[in-house]
Amino acid sequence: MDIGSRLKELRILKGLTQEELADRAELSKGFISQVERNLTSPSIATLMDILQCLGTSVSEFFSETPEEQIIFGRQDYFVKYDAELKNEIQWIIPNAQKNRMEPILLTLEAGGSTCPDNPHEGEEFGYVLQGSVTIHLGNRIQRAKKGESFYFTADKNHYLTSRGGAVLIWVSSPPSF
Repeated sequence: MDIGSRLKELRILKGLTQEELADRAELSKGFISQVERNLTSPSIATLMDILQCLGTSVSEFFSETPEEQIIFGRQDYFVKYDAELKNEIQWIIPNAQKNRMEPILLTLEAGGSTCPDNPHEGEEFGYVLQGSVTIHLGNRIQRAKKGESFYFTADKNHYLTSRGGAVLIWVSSPPSF
């Protein structure tokens, strides 16, 4: 672990300058600078003082929990093609089912549709990237074209169809796919 960089990161996160941290820990600004650049190492007692000023403990500071991935590319997508419904779903955030919302990239071929979804608790949001879709929501039928978005609560039977094909981003909360 790079102690100096980690201390600097915490200091910046707390919105403190080196001088402010040094004043709080009763140290010199030069010492804080040297520690952050790994030119010197603080004693355990000094490190504990610095960490206390940064609002963390020694155990939290040294816990090495891996950073969660926040950027995803095509290589991370999970793709499912349904020949019967003529659609392809790309989960653009892997394992999104564990989250409150689940964004997918949905491609409907001409004449394609999504599976009718029984009413469920939650919300649905979509943004049409190409083509147009027909939204079937209970007894209502609405049409959204490229550049338009849609939103509805999922408490009625709902599904999408497309005569000419469409590509859209669809966000479901909670996940229902």
